Amino acid sequence: MATYLLVHGAWHSGRIWDRVVPLLTAAGHRVLAPSLTGHGERSGSLGPGVGLDTYADDVVRVLTGEELTGVVLVGHSYAGMIISAVAERVPERLAHLVYLDAMVPEDGENAIDVIPMTRFLIDQAARTDEPWRIPPIPEMPPPAGLFGVTDPADVAWVRSLLSDEPVRCFEQRVRLGNPAAAAVGRTHLHCVGGVDRERRPAPAGAQVWELPTGHDCMVTMPVELAGLLQKLA
Repeated sequence: MATYLLVHGAWHSGRIWDRVVPLLTAAGHRVLAPSLTGHGERSGSLGPGVGLDTYADDVVRVLTGEELTGVVLVGHSYAGMIISAVAERVPERLAHLVYLDAMVPEDGENAIDVIPMTRFLIDQAARTDEPWRIPPIPEMPPPAGLFGVTDPADVAWVRSLLSDEPVRCFEQRVRLGNPAAAAVGRTHLHCVGGVDRERRPAPAGAQVWELPTGHDCMVTMPVELAGLLQKLA
């Protein structure tokens, strides 16, 4: 059986995985889905100094504190930046990286480089009384919805999990280049049932899967997502 560490994206919390964790656990796997600094039950720790390095520290702390090895590390959305940074630090603890509809940075890039629209969110925040704080993006008409979620009950639940995001997390740059990290297997899972968006091609050697749903596929297609993740066990 495998060990999965599920890392949520920007604005979300560890509870966004609530529909996936029981499915993997019931199949005999060990699953951890922590909330990052400033999110979920840790929302009180949000501040302007929280950034990409903070989140990478959070994940490394789980890996080392729980003495985990052979981990399938899953990063959703912005967490593609986080799992890339974590792999640089502790590649020996990882069996596989999963970029779940995620940012895929190159060495020296930040989230703004990967998704330039992020600059618009930062510029909006700069005109407020708390320029370091970016609120969650608003719900849009279908099929965009709220992070690709359109069912009213699910939208309400996802909204209850969201918190603000510090500008620093989008501005900090990831440093890549560890050969051991580059050797960790990678899967890119694209959500293709929502709004079309430009994606970077997956690196050579990475496998690519698709799910016909919106961005927060752990909410809209948890059974299918869990089934794909188990292929990596």
